[in-house]
Amino acid sequence: MTFARLESETVWEGRIAVVRRERWREEDGEEVEREVIGHPGAVGVVAWDDERVWLVRQPREAVGDPRLLEVPAGKLDEEGETPLEAAQRELAEEIGKEAEEWEEIERFFTSPGFTDEQVILYAARGLRDATGAEPDPGERIEIVEWPLDHLDEAIAECRDSKSLIGLMWLRLHLERA
Repeated sequence: MTFARLESETVWEGRIAVVRRERWREEDGEEVEREVIGHPGAVGVVAWDDERVWLVRQPREAVGDPRLLEVPAGKLDEEGETPLEAAQRELAEEIGKEAEEWEEIERFFTSPGFTDEQVILYAARGLRDATGAEPDPGERIEIVEWPLDHLDEAIAECRDSKSLIGLMWLRLHLERA
């Protein structure tokens, strides 16, 4: 199947997203209109050592959760910064850690029915305290050192897609090791 974009009009622009009205021609010739939320993308980091996985809790007003459990993460919004550099920055800002080993786990679209947001998940190992790391002002983050032997409980409590994917990947990775 193929399709082609015929038009794209920005109807609203905010700090973290834009809304576009787009017209597309499908392979059979039918034309469809879509509302698309444009997002710069994001990174998430599954960071663990021999005893714990490092998570955060933060208020997520959009879903009405004052303490949503998540992996450290952030937007791809720094000019000229690669996704790996963004992940390294977010790990330092959110939990005050650096890592020696980095591996890309997965890339996925969060909700491709209405947004182009893509998340890139990384694994981070060989953790140490970050030098000169400063939390992002205005963020309300609680650092959570979750015991690895209770990983299934973190998965059961988590409702954030990037974090669920990352934590389930970690469980599988640990089972195979």
